Amino acid sequence: MCKPKAEPPLVTVDNYIDGTVVPPSTPQYLPVCNPASSANIGRVALSSSQDVDRAVEAASKAFESWSTRTVKSRAAIMLKFHSLVRQNSHELAELIVAENGKNYTEALADVAKGNETVEYACSLPQLMQGRIDRVSGAVTCQDRRDPLGVVVSIVPFNFPFMVPMWTLPIALVTGNTVVLKPSEKVPLTMFRVIGLLEEAGFPPGVVNMVQGTRTVCEALIDHPAVKAVTFVGSSPIARIVKERCNALNKRCTALGGAKNHLIALPDCDIEDTSSDVVVSYAGCAGQRCMAASVLLLVGDPDGERQKKLLARVIEKAAAIEAGTEPKKMGPVIDDASQSKILKYIAQSEQNGAKVLLDGRTWTKENSLKGGNWIGPTVLLHSSSDDKTMKEEVFGPVLSVYHVATWQEAIAIENRIPFGNAAAIYTSNGGHAEWFVKRVRAAVSCKLILASWFDDVTVR
Repeated sequence: MCKPKAEPPLVTVDNYIDGTVVPPSTPQYLPVCNPASSANIGRVALSSSQDVDRAVEAASKAFESWSTRTVKSRAAIMLKFHSLVRQNSHELAELIVAENGKNYTEALADVAKGNETVEYACSLPQLMQGRIDRVSGAVTCQDRRDPLGVVVSIVPFNFPFMVPMWTLPIALVTGNTVVLKPSEKVPLTMFRVIGLLEEAGFPPGVVNMVQGTRTVCEALIDHPAVKAVTFVGSSPIARIVKERCNALNKRCTALGGAKNHLIALPDCDIEDTSSDVVVSYAGCAGQRCMAASVLLLVGDPDGERQKKLLARVIEKAAAIEAGTEPKKMGPVIDDASQSKILKYIAQSEQNGAKVLLDGRTWTKENSLKGGNWIGPTVLLHSSSDDKTMKEEVFGPVLSVYHVATWQEAIAIENRIPFGNAAAIYTSNGGHAEWFVKRVRAAVSCKLILASWFDDVTVR
């Protein structure tokens, strides 16, 4: 829950339709909270299907002229936007810290990574040229890329700038118009970005933004003039969005969550591995789909190296301080997320897991100050069937489990239907290659090589 804040005046985030900031058709607004303090820092419009109709109509009208421009001219405007993002990166980072709770370094990285996609979109005049093939004496085939029309982008809270940039710059440079639905939890960043897009020279109606919740999302997906939808969020909702678009014969990219695994062999570099593990699971308070939240320790659980590795992970995680300054760890997004994460920890403990590092102390210490704080947590599981071992927690919680063999590690990793990445920590290239060929997620291998050609004995 947001705490009242009298000074400075609250920021009102309205819709942006056809080049104009407009209030919602309903007089309703939701509070925007600072997750580090629970302070009310703004309010965001709670729009209706009527607002969606206006935005899509504006985008459809603008498409008629925008799509006829050359790719080069559209990319030129995007290049101006790229420059404006760089010039205003610190302001955008401050907004991300205020509404999302990332530390300042992470917020700057959010902006930088998003702007990389903007830079990529500026190269589309070369990348989408198409081709002409003379397939026979009297037949010529032309391969070209034409814009679809109105593209809807529905984005989550965890990367307020980067994730919208996965769709917006590419859709615009290829000649589409866009209706963006940012997360109602973090609307301030993209509201400022809209001003930069306008300053860069995007004509009215080419980019529109509608604030709101589920009602707006469903109205956008169902609108007959919308040709494509991109969505990033939880896996259950991504599946619903995909099925809804399929039923309407609309193009759709729906990205969900993940459960990612780290596999540490006894020959891994302890300092390097322990640092990577902590950064992976605790960075951005664990609120990212690339967070690796399961550490599988292969070999004898009483082995000296595995015990030392786990001790270093705990030591480095325990040294992290709460805060939004560089090198500190920020809060989770809201009290609902905090409650969900605390429930996962409690359930694991009830099922026999040992709490080796308890982040719930942060929750108790900040209960009177406000904010949604949970510190880095390390759980040592006795069963690989615990929920926390299989489900996305989306918080700074690391599940550790001992496995005796390589095959057991692969079996645990392979059983998860949604994995974005896996990392193998070893000093032997042959060992890494064995795992790379068998894991189902995309793979990153962390190697301190003694010899790539060492004989491999599966263990």
